Amino acid sequence: MTPPSDQPRTVPLREARTRFTQLVALAELTDAVTVLTRDGDPRPIAAIVPAAAARSAAQARADADRLAAVTAGWARRLDEQHRQSARRHSAELRAVRAALAEAWAELDRRVAPGGDPALARLRAAHADLLAD
Repeated sequence: MTPPSDQPRTVPLREARTRFTQLVALAELTDAVTVLTRDGDPRPIAAIVPAAAARSAAQARADADRLAAVTAGWARRLDEQHRQSARRHSAELRAVRAALAEAWAELDRRVAPGGDPALARLRAAHADLLAD
């Protein structure tokens, strides 16, 4: 048996008709690929491939289809988790802002605004949360 070459053999269609059985046996026994061309035209029109290669291509397409379906399913799940997380985050952020507003209101009652430089820096650090 000859090992399969990297390059498939090219055979004109007319010659392939007369050698069909031989080309099929060659594909079966050596995993050789034979590319068929029209007489006088070098562009490929068909190929004789080993059955395993044909099954592999069909299996690869089926695998790609399954992968696409699974990926789409996971994408939907991730989108839903993202939406739920955003809702939870928004609710938690509102709760933090409310608690912070309460704390600052209490601090304003106890210490006059601008009276303590450390509190002024802290208020500035929380400005983005206090703005809403």
